[in-house]
Amino acid sequence: MVIKVFLASSSGSTAIKKKQQDVVGFLEALKVDYTQLDIACNEENRMWMRQNVPEEKKPANGIPLPPQIFNENGYCGDYETFFDAKEDNMVYAFLGLPPPPGSKEVPEEERNGNDEATEGETVGDEAPAEEDQLVEETDEVTEDTQAQEEEEEEQEEEEAEVQEEEETE
Repeated sequence: MVIKVFLASSSGSTAIKKKQQDVVGFLEALKVDYTQLDIACNEENRMWMRQNVPEEKKPANGIPLPPQIFNENGYCGDYETFFDAKEDNMVYAFLGLPPPPGSKEVPEEERNGNDEATEGETVGDEAPAEEDQLVEETDEVTEDTQAQEEEEEEQEEEEAEVQEEEETE
């Protein structure tokens, strides 16, 4: 099964570019076999994507924006649903692919209540997968960024207080 990622190579939107890079980068990190299909240079790709995104998933204007992700002809989702799956450690399920050996992502059979280990396996004893490491690294960067932003805000508040004091003197 090949994952199809519909992208716009010449998008003027920075947000769309970042979302596309996020999806492609994560798929590459997981070593998932995927194909990039450009909707900016290929009208067939654009029309196929627009026709195959389910109506309930299309925005109010009816035109879905990239990135859109498919497994062969089956719709997986857009960036937001991909991001949610990534946060929930469920990317393989989102893509309709079986998780690789050693992944912490629980196979569908086990999510449905069958959490018995097969012979030679121990439930919950899997080695950390690249996906988990990538999510942890992303979380660390996010925490570092938040801490840095908080420090900057505190510094700005202190500077504003000093400036107010100087103005009142």
